[in-house]
Amino acid sequence: MRRGDLYRVKRPSSRDPKKFRVFVIVSRQILIDSRFSTVICAPIYTTYQGLSTQVAVGIDEGLKHDSGIHCDELISLPKSMLTNYVGMLPAEKLHLLERAQKIALQLNDE
Repeated sequence: MRRGDLYRVKRPSSRDPKKFRVFVIVSRQILIDSRFSTVICAPIYTTYQGLSTQVAVGIDEGLKHDSGIHCDELISLPKSMLTNYVGMLPAEKLHLLERAQKIALQLNDE
């Protein structure tokens, strides 16, 4: 399990209308490798509006169609739910994901 990995999760919350949702792990690697039972993830939706807090993804990342990572909706998920591996983000998409997270959380590079 690595930062940038995509997993299909069955019914991640009772409020999600989808049976399955794909998430990308955004936690730092040291947390992923630790004994903590959860990791922070960003949901992937089939909609992509081009917002600065979104990252476009698609077939190249193992998805069925073009979609968007939504960094304004981070969620903590149990590692045990992350069993259906879909793919991984390439380095350039990881860089875009980090930038989108900084914008979503209003973090400066200082």
